[in-house]
Amino acid sequence: MELAVFALFALLALASALVVVTHRNPVYSTMSLVITLVSLAVLFVLLGAPFIAALQVLIYTGAILVLFLFVIMLLNIGREETGPSSKLSKVPALAAALIFGGMVALFSWRAFRDDALAPLTEEFVSLKALAGALFDRYLLVFELVGLLLLVAVIAATVLARRPRPGEMEPLEPRPEGEAGNAPHRETAP
Repeated sequence: MELAVFALFALLALASALVVVTHRNPVYSTMSLVITLVSLAVLFVLLGAPFIAALQVLIYTGAILVLFLFVIMLLNIGREETGPSSKLSKVPALAAALIFGGMVALFSWRAFRDDALAPLTEEFVSLKALAGALFDRYLLVFELVGLLLLVAVIAATVLARRPRPGEMEPLEPRPEGEAGNAPHRETAP
């Protein structure tokens, strides 16, 4: 029964992850990411880590993806428009796909060799061990990831916003009598 639940949610996670990267509508991609993260939470429960599963649902699905949806709706992003594709753009994509496939094959081969990984122990997946590692050993990385997410959301908002009327006025050259030859904007009286 456990193998059937694992297979079901692993396939669901893979299928919804493919929808995330292939769908042209960002809202549908984000909703598919919700399905992917909930499926991963079920897999964490199967691994014997219910706290990490709860964090997965609460933090990633409940907070970060709601923030993504908010930014998408705020910026009014529509469907992606595709331009003409050239053969030159397909070469790096094919190279990246081959490298990724080779890495997956290498990691799969290492995982299924004769020497098996040690099973997870209770103290390894406990809340105390997680908190100790997160707030002691990985505290700087944890804070930097949070800062990086904040900067990414602010940058996406600034880059995608529409300019207000009058904000993008053309620059006019300065009159001859003023110092410097740099162009300036006319100021309102």
